[in-house]
Amino acid sequence: MLAPSIKKNDKQAKLLIGIFSVVVFVAVTFLSKFSLEVELPFDKHIFALVNALLNTAVCILLVAALFAVKTGKFQLHKNMMLLAMFLSVLFLVSYIAHHLFAGEAKFGDSNFSGDLDEAEAIAVGNTRPFYLILLSTHIILAATSLPFILFTAYRGLTGEYEDHKRKAKRMWPIWFYVAATGPLVYWMIKPYYN
Repeated sequence: MLAPSIKKNDKQAKLLIGIFSVVVFVAVTFLSKFSLEVELPFDKHIFALVNALLNTAVCILLVAALFAVKTGKFQLHKNMMLLAMFLSVLFLVSYIAHHLFAGEAKFGDSNFSGDLDEAEAIAVGNTRPFYLILLSTHIILAATSLPFILFTAYRGLTGEYEDHKRKAKRMWPIWFYVAATGPLVYWMIKPYYN
């Protein structure tokens, strides 16, 4: 096992993780209601592509880190998990940028009117409910899992490996689901970006 990377201070950790989680939730919720009318010198949907690539990288890192810890390569596991967390922060910045500059896209809105008319609804058929369920579970799990993921990482960094392992068994599948469904959501909504 590795030596602890940080000194244990549960009171401070809970406060910082709580503040960070609330700030992220409020920022994403609040900023998703607004869009900036700015002409960018590049395609504003590049942020969505970056998001999908970051999520894909996080997904790969999660699997590789799991394999590393299962084979006793604890330093490699730690490095990959910290990189996955760093890429998740980059994702957050890119996600907010995309929503600020590109606004919302509506699945099935092929004429980019902002509304889904009857012909568009018929054209996408049962794909739309599938997309909405996928998107909803992706968003809900991403929003609610953040403090638990951070606290799991904190337990690992303080050297509380049994508690870290117990928490990780619950949080890893959720984080993996969020990371894996991100690129799928992108692939499905991409045709409806204007």
